[in-house]
Amino acid sequence: MGKQLIDKNMIRTIKYFKNHTTLHFAIGYTLAMFLYVKFIFIPFSRCFTLDVGANSLGLSFYYTIDMVQNFFESRTHGQLLCYRKFLQIWDTIFAFIYTLMYASWIIYFFKNKRLFLIIPVLSMVADWTENYVE
Repeated sequence: MGKQLIDKNMIRTIKYFKNHTTLHFAIGYTLAMFLYVKFIFIPFSRCFTLDVGANSLGLSFYYTIDMVQNFFESRTHGQLLCYRKFLQIWDTIFAFIYTLMYASWIIYFFKNKRLFLIIPVLSMVADWTENYVE
């Protein structure tokens, strides 16, 4: 009797995790993104941040010549090197993590609409292209 109860609970648990795997991945990737921002992204961006003005060119949909000039002229050579390294390493990883997060939520909410996965993938490619151009 006890073994049958354990077997039923085990089967129920396996079915639950099988049916909710995507949700667990979505929650896990969301948690990973927030932890990455808190413990890696923000601390590694401090080397080029200023108290006044834009701290990143990537937070705008467009740039004017004045914005770009002001951004580069207001930083030291060391801060610019740090910014370049930040874009090449940490921002690239961030794009990958947020793509996984958005893709897993899209799969969870739009089960048979995998074509929507192109949206986060194209966003990641655009982010990587922007980092390369900057």
